[in-house]
Amino acid sequence: MKQRPEVLFVCVHNAGRSQMAAALLDHHAAGRVLVRSAGSAPAEHINPAVLSVMAELGLDLSKEFPKPLTDEAVRASDVVVTMGCGDACPFYPGTRYLDWVLPDPAGKDVDTVRGIRDQIDALVRGLLAELLGQPAG
Repeated sequence: MKQRPEVLFVCVHNAGRSQMAAALLDHHAAGRVLVRSAGSAPAEHINPAVLSVMAELGLDLSKEFPKPLTDEAVRASDVVVTMGCGDACPFYPGTRYLDWVLPDPAGKDVDTVRGIRDQIDALVRGLLAELLGQPAG
């Protein structure tokens, strides 16, 4: 793995789970990890409930937008975390793949999305500790 590991979060629409995961990892890593997100079928905009629950943590996603999944993004990544996008993600030897099974926040109320955010935050903190060789916490 490179000195500064690269992580790509992928979900179907890149409007919820992958956006939250990318923002949370970027926040917790404080520049120690290069973070991207993408979708296998990107939506037009980020889920408003996601914007709301991330703002509660002081994380402003209002300038973010759903991005398409590209081979280049996968190839550049040390770790690819998929969240409900099935087999849409290309496979490259030497890249570590994780599949996080999480509910899709689309159409869910803010309280439900907040719970999904908190699940993602716990997973992100564990991944960060692993990447940096530190105990989770």
